[in-house]
Amino acid sequence: QVQLVESGGGLVQAGGSLRLSCAASGSIFSLNSMGWYRQAPGKQRELVAAITSGGSTNYADSVKGRFTISRDTAKNTVNLQMNILKPEDTAVYYCNLYYTRPFDTRRDYWGQGTQVTVSS
Repeated sequence: QVQLVESGGGLVQAGGSLRLSCAASGSIFSLNSMGWYRQAPGKQRELVAAITSGGSTNYADSVKGRFTISRDTAKNTVNLQMNILKPEDTAVYYCNLYYTRPFDTRRDYWGQGTQVTVSS
């Protein structure tokens, strides 16, 4: 089993910054992707940013140039530095880890979620 523990989040004014962190523990396949999703009230959960164990990154268009994802693969931690925050970034942010072992189905694991609120 895999556990994800998030930290960070909170309330910030528009234009400010926040940093989210997530630590994974348990039985984790070495080839994996870690990332952050968010869900605003009344909306579907969406990918914010992800980074593979090889260092490849993927960002939602809405956060490109403002958010930076990084990870320590040896420690199984992932961080999301969020700058120039906007009110539309307000959501619950979820840490995600997924991998696919050979001849197996994809496994997704989620953190409990952390609230990010950006005031205008």
